[in-house]
Amino acid sequence: MQHVVEEKIKLVPGGNITSPMGFASGGLHCGIRKKKQDLGWIYSEKPATAAGVYTTNLFQAAPLQVTQESIATDKCLQGVIVNSGIANACTGQQGLADAYEMRQLFAAKMQIPPEYAAVASTGLIGELLPMDKVRSGIAQIDKEHEAQANKFERAILTTDTKEKSVAVTFEIDGQNVTIGGASKGSGMIHPNMATMLGFITTDATIDQHALQQALKQNTNRSFNMITVDGDTSTNDMVLVLANGMAENRVLTEEHTQWNVFLQGLYIVCEMLAKEIARDGEGASKLVEVNVTGAQTDEAAQAISKAIISSNLVKTAIHGADANWGRVITAIGYSRQTLDPNQVHLSLGTVDVVKDGMPIAFDEQAAKEQLLQDTVKIIATVGNGEGKATAWGCDLSYEYVRINASYRT
Repeated sequence: MQHVVEEKIKLVPGGNITSPMGFASGGLHCGIRKKKQDLGWIYSEKPATAAGVYTTNLFQAAPLQVTQESIATDKCLQGVIVNSGIANACTGQQGLADAYEMRQLFAAKMQIPPEYAAVASTGLIGELLPMDKVRSGIAQIDKEHEAQANKFERAILTTDTKEKSVAVTFEIDGQNVTIGGASKGSGMIHPNMATMLGFITTDATIDQHALQQALKQNTNRSFNMITVDGDTSTNDMVLVLANGMAENRVLTEEHTQWNVFLQGLYIVCEMLAKEIARDGEGASKLVEVNVTGAQTDEAAQAISKAIISSNLVKTAIHGADANWGRVITAIGYSRQTLDPNQVHLSLGTVDVVKDGMPIAFDEQAAKEQLLQDTVKIIATVGNGEGKATAWGCDLSYEYVRINASYRT
């Protein structure tokens, strides 16, 4: 069934958050950062049904608190303002006041109610925003200009090396529906909704409760299945805005084409998540871990995340060292119930463990698998129905260099 659904969904060449009808975006340099663009925005012609998922870190940044309040008011958003460079986290009452001021100024500029505006920030923790620069930047926004999604994508980056965007299209009730997305994230990535921000737009008409459930479900299978360094940020957030301009019948879980929308949203979330993992600080490889045979999907998720989070596994992959014992060790400390004698393990196409015991394998062939741009680890941990996939990256000397001098 899933394969049939996927055939109905097509990637939009060069797609982004402005691919769905009625959305515009842009970015500019306001001076928070020395040279790079640092203020981005999204605008919808019509109020959009909104849903969000947020960091589980107890030190939740001020912008997240303001955004959650905005969505709670009317379950709608019409615009999003984002700054990079400073996270506005651990900044107390002044930080909260600054986030509210950002919302107020942006809403006034867009001529929308303040509660229809969301706020997001990313960057250094513990510093106040230079509000004079933020005010000047917001004053320069012109929603009438041609949409420039690439500028938005650049404005939200911190240590990322590239922009991340995608869009898909499909039919619902005979109407073309599009879902677009943009994200940022490179370090402090271990979402449990790092620093990770995701913004998704769609012109679908959808019930708010259904949208929230769809986002939560797909986040658990995508953004929450990536890791770069095991750190969950104070600012993680994924937002979805659905403005209904495709004019399909209202989507709910009971709609006959609900699975088409759900799969389209998953494809966008998964592709953005994988790009974050691929762009991990100092990373040279994307690592994909597939776990099958677990007692439950949740168990498989825990095992795959244990493997992908292991620094010893990540460094072995960076050095193309087929040290499968590190993978077995991670499976063993995942705290999931399994029989070690039923564990099988492969590095790409090379089998290295069968029934919990090492088997003879070609070291050079295994090394070649670990030298690929995408390295796959496949673990079968029993005869159960549970399965999951997690994504991460190798751990390099460059990661240490970047994070040893992040503040400077």
